[in-house]
Amino acid sequence: MCSGADEKGGEQVAGRAGGMAALPAGLAAAPGNAAEARARYFNSANAFNIHLDPVPAHIFTAPAAAALGPEGAVTGYFLCDQSARLGCPWPATTPFMLARYARIAPGARLAADFAASGSIWYVIAGKGRVYGAGAGAGAGAGAGAGAGAGAGAGAGAGAGAGADAGVAEESALAWSRGDVFYLPAGASMLHADGPDAAVLWLVTDEPLLAYHGLRSARPDDAAVHFKAGDIAAEIERIHRSVPDAGTSGLAVVFSSEAMQARRNLMPALTLSLNTLPPGCAQSPHRHNSAALTLIVAGADCHSRVDGETCAWSDWATLVTPAGAPHSHHNEGPRRADFLIVQDGGLYYEARTMGFEFLGG
Repeated sequence: MCSGADEKGGEQVAGRAGGMAALPAGLAAAPGNAAEARARYFNSANAFNIHLDPVPAHIFTAPAAAALGPEGAVTGYFLCDQSARLGCPWPATTPFMLARYARIAPGARLAADFAASGSIWYVIAGKGRVYGAGAGAGAGAGAGAGAGAGAGAGAGAGAGAGADAGVAEESALAWSRGDVFYLPAGASMLHADGPDAAVLWLVTDEPLLAYHGLRSARPDDAAVHFKAGDIAAEIERIHRSVPDAGTSGLAVVFSSEAMQARRNLMPALTLSLNTLPPGCAQSPHRHNSAALTLIVAGADCHSRVDGETCAWSDWATLVTPAGAPHSHHNEGPRRADFLIVQDGGLYYEARTMGFEFLGG
């Protein structure tokens, strides 16, 4: 018997009921307790045709402009949030990632305590220190109140005083412009040193954990710090080498002692600093991971994402949806640098990354 045909006269059983896809969710006929009452039954016609809003290709410029605004701007976070377009009940830039900018006024503090497995940071401007959440030996005693996934811009978005009291100076991680650092889950406090405001870009996997209703607990996780000078030296080393056939670009990929077997910086997220020489274009390609790109340097550059041209602007955040054909183009006189976070760790682990060059 094929296609649901009734043996009596060959009539389509589903046809009598208006089609399998139209059937409502089935319920327990006589639930004897709350667990049985929570059961729902679907079928092979209506369980796999759920419509989800597509992830839009987008370039965020307003959050960067707000974070890099004139002196006197508030200390706080500026989210790259397109949850409304994703139909998502929590802040999200893509289904599994959230990007934001942090601004810390001179001498001010900003708390960081996200419902994430960790956070990846890039220092756009300024310098400072971070305490807590594995920032150094003995760190963690003085971390302040958290700034969760929904924290927006404003003096109250995680700013606090006295949060690092009692934390030894050697436990701090000192950062400056061009540095990259990773913070494990848990409460941290960032402090801006010097006469100028500090501005940072950061990405977390908060939407992924929110989807599962989880909060990370990895007690042995520790901070990782990549100094700007070391990053520059690695870039130069790569540019002096000869790329192997099939290499997708000239990039430094960041990992750690704990994650080096996977070449990730976090279990779910990968980080790379990509470069593109003047007058060059990266070959069109696609992959199953979504990507968030911070434009670090790139005059007269643009990206092509799913057939759309996305013009670059300083420190903007570009969203490349999962599976979207894309390429990057440098028509300017200087090398382009762009930092990319992907949720590629998930797809590498599942053996479903699906990277391919598209030609053209």
